[in-house]
Amino acid sequence: MNHADIERLAHSWVVDAADRPADPRVQQVVLRLLGDLCKAIEDLDITPTEFWHGVAYMSAAGAANELGLLAAGLGLERFLDIRADEAEQKAGLEGGTPRTIEGPLYVAGAPESVGFARLDDGTEADKGEVLFMQGTVFDQDGKPLPGAKVEVWHANLTGNYSFFDQTQSPFNLRRTIVTDDQGRYQFRSIIPVGYGCPPDGTTQQLLNLLGRHGQRPAHIHFFVSAPDHRKLTTQINIDGDEYLWDDFAFASRPGLVPPVNRIDDPAQLDAKRVDKPFASIDFDFHLYHATAAAPTTQVDRPRAAA
Repeated sequence: MNHADIERLAHSWVVDAADRPADPRVQQVVLRLLGDLCKAIEDLDITPTEFWHGVAYMSAAGAANELGLLAAGLGLERFLDIRADEAEQKAGLEGGTPRTIEGPLYVAGAPESVGFARLDDGTEADKGEVLFMQGTVFDQDGKPLPGAKVEVWHANLTGNYSFFDQTQSPFNLRRTIVTDDQGRYQFRSIIPVGYGCPPDGTTQQLLNLLGRHGQRPAHIHFFVSAPDHRKLTTQINIDGDEYLWDDFAFASRPGLVPPVNRIDDPAQLDAKRVDKPFASIDFDFHLYHATAAAPTTQVDRPRAAA
């Protein structure tokens, strides 16, 4: 069959077969995706065995709750960010903190505090490197934003996230910090490690067939929001990580790798009330004003809540 034949056939299945009112947007998307899939089957001579193996794979990935991980690993989540960047550039928005992927491991409802929070529950304090991270949330004109929300989450020293890893305490390494009257935030935590896809999972199974690893560099996730401003979804990477510029999720971006300063001055240790050297990261966030000229940055997707 040629592509025109396939398009007519897909139209008959999706549009002509409708015998009651249809959702126009769903109809439009399904028609396009179904037609493109049928074209791929024809062009690549995909066999029935290959097709049903693919269906079984997607069923297994869904059952394992790995479709979000797969979307990141195939670059689809990064592609959405590229499109969002282009839309903001067309709207004349420039100079804000770069966005990058959310990933599938956010959990809503983390404890909230003003100005400062300690993220870790102390169970790994003797094994990990203490981290203090601080900065200011600014608007696009360079003015501090008091009352902005900085939601932060990251992995522990085994590369696992609380809630999904039931051995951790609730909301370990997850907090919401409301900036103080000068727009500042600060938190204490531990330097996280990177993680890999489950080695026996469906995502790594496909990556193996593609000749790819499934590793991420150590990183810290953020949602940053303020009234009348565009929500920022981003993360910083820990400088020096082996996979810093080789992230399987394609999320590493210039501007999101701040220097990590090692502090061993006794006076600064005393000021932080720690008894060993610690790491310090300074990082400011710059938000855009809300605008109707670019698509919303509020993304409605399934997320865990605890």
